[in-house]
Amino acid sequence: MNKVVRDAGEAIRRAGIRDGAVIMAGGFGLCGIPENCIAAIREAGLRELTFISNNAGVDDFGLGLLLQTRQIRKMVSSYVGENAEFERQFLAGELEVELVPQGTLAERIRAAGAGIPAFYTPTGYGTVVAEGKETREFDGRMYVMERALHADFAIVKAHVGDEAGNLVYRKTARNFNPMMAAAGKVTIAEVEKLVPVGAIDPDHVHTPGIYVDFIFEGRNYEKRIEQRTNRPARSA
Repeated sequence: MNKVVRDAGEAIRRAGIRDGAVIMAGGFGLCGIPENCIAAIREAGLRELTFISNNAGVDDFGLGLLLQTRQIRKMVSSYVGENAEFERQFLAGELEVELVPQGTLAERIRAAGAGIPAFYTPTGYGTVVAEGKETREFDGRMYVMERALHADFAIVKAHVGDEAGNLVYRKTARNFNPMMAAAGKVTIAEVEKLVPVGAIDPDHVHTPGIYVDFIFEGRNYEKRIEQRTNRPARSA
């Protein structure tokens, strides 16, 4: 199977992303987000989407671009404090939101990729997070059962990828990308550098190509920083 496509637009067309799809989007804040895929989804005008992502970007970047155009119906997220439009839509009842503790979100995604249907965690017990969920005691401590989190599609970003779909992430940009690549039924990977098969040392592969259905070399990455913090300069 030839997994290489020309760009994000071709990738989402060939993957068959459609209105109402459930999509996982890699990234943490604005680090390691699939910028090209998000732009292509916006351009395609897909609607009623459910996005599973640690956060919702900012007002004018990342998934915030899809919130601007009202293409997202539901967000499953952990941290959403950087997006005023997200807050406005949520408080106005225009956006459905499922808030998930960050570690629980990561494990629910990882469990889906590993074929684990559910697991128990102490996080959230005795809070609204546990409402309507099975609870159980283990060794004198109460736990909440959480279900694996699946998606129709996953869009991820890597630093280097080869034509077979093997991926290498760069430092913090690894974040949610590897587990989402394994959890999506169809995975699209955008990479900063696309190389021939054999160019990546097998010991350096973070996501094996078996999890990737389409791959392309992205372009024009902005890599914006949410909150830039600098240490005060020392006086001479």
